[in-house]
Amino acid sequence: MRGSTHTRNAELRQCIYCGKTIRRGLAHCPHCREAQTEVSIPSASPQRSGRGGQFRTGLLLVLMGAVIEYFAGGYSPMTLPDQVRTPMTTYLVPLLFVSGFGVSLYGVFQRLRA
Repeated sequence: MRGSTHTRNAELRQCIYCGKTIRRGLAHCPHCREAQTEVSIPSASPQRSGRGGQFRTGLLLVLMGAVIEYFAGGYSPMTLPDQVRTPMTTYLVPLLFVSGFGVSLYGVFQRLRA
């Protein structure tokens, strides 16, 4: 019995103007006589293959490392406290730069392999 209710509900829909239940195949509502348009919801777009994603991400990391080095290394008029600047410029910024370069190389390797 549950299957027949589901089948009946699949054959019916609401009128977009008056809200009353009508059959799905009708071009006009029998109650308000308005033309019914079938609205199709587009399916989810297929995911991009991701080509060049790692390369661009790596370049972004390299650029971020260079910008942080510019501001934290004392090349800009903005000054940071020495407690923050020393460990950042010694360890974190070079790590960010090298990891970005590695991700870029991995992207090139993936591109050549495909």
